[in-house]
Amino acid sequence: MSTAGAQDPSQWLPSAVGVHWNVAEWVATMLRWSLTADEVELMALREVASGCLGRTVTYEPAA
Repeated sequence: MSTAGAQDPSQWLPSAVGVHWNVAEWVATMLRWSLTADEVELMALREVASGCLGRTVTYEPAA
């Protein structure tokens, strides 16, 4: 059985209240480290992000 830490948002999303914060943190981390996402992961992220219009993800690029 795999754990949530080994999965991307297309496979596991936290319940209700923390979803938008967790997705924003996930995206910021991916941007910080210039990571890529496959189409399934992007679809899952976009689905959650559509519920939090106007939110800005901020990050500092890794050195």
